[in-house]
Amino acid sequence: MSISNQGVMLTNRRGQAHTCRMAIPSTLQAGGQIKSQTQSQTQERTHGGNIWALARELGCAPQDILDFSASINPLGPPVWLAEVIRENIPDLRHYPDPDCSELIQAASQYYGVAANELVADNGTAEILHRLPPLLHGDAGPGQAVIPMPAYADYASVCAVHGVHVEHLPMQRQDNFALDWDRLRDILKNLTRQPTLVFLGQPNNPTGQTLDPEQLRCLAADHPETWFIVDEAFADFVSGLDRLTVRRPPNMIVLLSLTKFYALPGLRIGLAAMDARLAERYRKRAPDWSVNALAQCVGRRCLEDTPFQETSRTYIREERQRLAAAVSAVPGLQVCAGEANFLLCRCITARYDSRMLAELLLQRRIAIRSCANFPGLDHSYFRIAVRRTEENHRLLDALTEILGGAAHFVHPPRSQKRLKPALMFQGTCSNAGKSLLTAALCRILCQDGFSPAPFKAQNMALNSGVTPDGGEIGRAQILQAQACGLEPDRRMNPILLKPNSETGSQVIVLGTPQGNMNVGAYIRAKTELRSVVHDAYDSLASEHDVMVLEGAGSPAEINLKHHDLVNMAMARHAEAAVCLVGDIDRGGVFAALSGTMDLLDDWERGLVQGLIVNKFRGQRALLNPALDWITQRTHRPVLGVVPYLTDLVLPEEDSVNFKQGTLYRQGQAGKAGHPRLDVACLDLPHISNFTDLDPLAAEPSVALRLVRSSDELGIPDLLILPGSKNVMTDMAFVRERGLVEAIGRLADAGSTHILGICGGFQMLGTLIEDPYALESVKPTSIPGLGLLPVTTRLESNKTLRLTAARHKPSELEISGYEIHHGWTVPEADHEALAVCVESPDGRALGLGRRDKPVWGSYLHGIFDNGDFRHWLLGVVASTKQKSFQATSEVWNIESELNRLADHVRQNLDIRAIYKILGVS
Repeated sequence: MSISNQGVMLTNRRGQAHTCRMAIPSTLQAGGQIKSQTQSQTQERTHGGNIWALARELGCAPQDILDFSASINPLGPPVWLAEVIRENIPDLRHYPDPDCSELIQAASQYYGVAANELVADNGTAEILHRLPPLLHGDAGPGQAVIPMPAYADYASVCAVHGVHVEHLPMQRQDNFALDWDRLRDILKNLTRQPTLVFLGQPNNPTGQTLDPEQLRCLAADHPETWFIVDEAFADFVSGLDRLTVRRPPNMIVLLSLTKFYALPGLRIGLAAMDARLAERYRKRAPDWSVNALAQCVGRRCLEDTPFQETSRTYIREERQRLAAAVSAVPGLQVCAGEANFLLCRCITARYDSRMLAELLLQRRIAIRSCANFPGLDHSYFRIAVRRTEENHRLLDALTEILGGAAHFVHPPRSQKRLKPALMFQGTCSNAGKSLLTAALCRILCQDGFSPAPFKAQNMALNSGVTPDGGEIGRAQILQAQACGLEPDRRMNPILLKPNSETGSQVIVLGTPQGNMNVGAYIRAKTELRSVVHDAYDSLASEHDVMVLEGAGSPAEINLKHHDLVNMAMARHAEAAVCLVGDIDRGGVFAALSGTMDLLDDWERGLVQGLIVNKFRGQRALLNPALDWITQRTHRPVLGVVPYLTDLVLPEEDSVNFKQGTLYRQGQAGKAGHPRLDVACLDLPHISNFTDLDPLAAEPSVALRLVRSSDELGIPDLLILPGSKNVMTDMAFVRERGLVEAIGRLADAGSTHILGICGGFQMLGTLIEDPYALESVKPTSIPGLGLLPVTTRLESNKTLRLTAARHKPSELEISGYEIHHGWTVPEADHEALAVCVESPDGRALGLGRRDKPVWGSYLHGIFDNGDFRHWLLGVVASTKQKSFQATSEVWNIESELNRLADHVRQNLDIRAIYKILGVS
């Protein structure tokens, strides 16, 4: 073989020289200009997707290159790929099925072709190379007609087998339409037999489809000609009349699983042909040409209808958006097509496709220059349709090079992000994501950055109020404080507060939107997604670095398809993900490995490191496991964070709260004095339990949770906490025998009883729910009857930060209100006194004059140190116990600093900053 400017000189099997005229291929035409010593070894390879050569030249990893040069389904491979391969690894000890029986049967059903008319091979490239000698037999090399532009391998195969090629130019002025009349004339005048016609359906690189009926008629009119129709990209075209159906006997249809299922590295090719020809093909082909993994994966691909439908819809919509956007870039034209790629043309004198490819490659973006396609020149290039955010990146680069304004028609494009962002996701709930987020926020703040926290969706009964009266998760309020910021509605745009087994109150941008069951909320996510993204983009535009928190696990298979808070959010934010595992609950390495296995490829690509959290023990003992998980996942362990047992910060959920409470209960009282016994009802829908954290932090207090009358005893102080469903929780109190037990405590008068918000409502005689906010239908139920008050739940929700006066102590206190409805005295009852009053005269709390029983709507009441110490002192005096106030027991600022110091010592902050791209 010799290479010259005139073409490629090859010698066929008969020793005859043949010149195939084509442009000299180069690595540039596969995505950029490369001048390496290894180029001569692969110069004849002119396909797109050679990111290995590009990566070597750029000195980067192949995955660092955004590859638009190979037209592969951006949604693939299917999520089940790794699982299927793992399941079939034991079968690798056996030879593959030489007949590919299961693969052929699946293809027969999918394409509507008889099984004996199908052949399978190691990709359609193998089939292409086997066809010419099979078709011309003893008749000589024959001749071929190739409408151009066309896939270069058609001509290459002909050159290898000595087949003379007649190129038929397509009608460029008519968007590269096939000239059917000219093709008929050529076929009529050709003298050498056999004759082959190579056609792409759709064509590569134009994306144009042919009229299937015209092609069937043409094949019928020329029975002596073999029509080889390449349907490699046909699966991307919705509603296409596939030529596998009603196929003339002289037509061979190539069927590739490479592009549509994103499996170019596995090599699975099929072809539909006349049964007698298929039999001859099988006899000439070697056994085991399709490996065992390719066979089982190919079968599964053809059976995956949801993946097929989703891919076609996505590609169609994204192709239209991308075509419109690229057309708007000055100096570019887009040829209309129906495949998963676009043929584009530079119409500016400043650049041709080679120069554009090189400039894009400097930005680690590869496109396919099309100069080596017969019929095209250096002005043409091809780009694949990829995911929306990747298409954004290409569009940004094109407009940066060529000018103009980047835009997509739909969805609306927010301002350019590229904001440094890190996201903590967990292998499970309660892995410690919230506190790690708060810690990194404080660390960044200490290091001179302006960070902000963000959690797209939070499901928690622990909420707080922003200065403008919005309701967000309590964890995001703590994280805001770690950043030195006021809480902002945008930090937690969606808050779900469960109020039943299957439903929650939905709060959007701080405002309640009503109750939804799971199904209704999933349907609402389509609209809520844009709300979340807009909130993030707006908040990110005001800060240096964003620290995001996920929810639960990103590997929840039943939730991933409508994910709003984990990987989908990380992708929108372009955030690096740190996967956090909780070693304290056990199985952390299995959890980390399993989570990574269950992620899609693009999701795994976002994970930049692993964190082992809540470790107790000797760090050195973990080293073998850390080495194993690093090798298993190909991700570094960024740190092992020891368990902080005495951290005094508000908890996000009741799991942490209850575990922490029980731990503190086991501590010895200060200076050997008996501690104050504080009991709290453990309600099924307990909410805002952070109200109790300052109490639990007091060394002189033993805080315990109570779920039945047997557990109640005679505490010094009984607290009825907040509740997200007072109606249901009141029924729980009654079922557990607590109504009578609490009544006895009130009659005895030695136990102080305090209700907060929902607990305040329970202390009354009647609770009315006329709008069925917490009931199946409008109803009313009796309360504990300890306060002569009635509560009426209203649809409007009170949300405000509140300053007030505690009248018995004359202390100024502050907190926040989150409640539906209001509680009022029954008539003008003399037994009641106002305990908590706002500056405008609103009664925020009412109590008995004769007994220590009272309630208040004010959350955060124990955060007020002077009031907390006053109340505990009164309780201690009543029980003749000693209480010593500790001023530093509840200091969130100092605890945040301690948390930040702890995390800084045990995480590789330098590596995290490198991941973020900040210094």
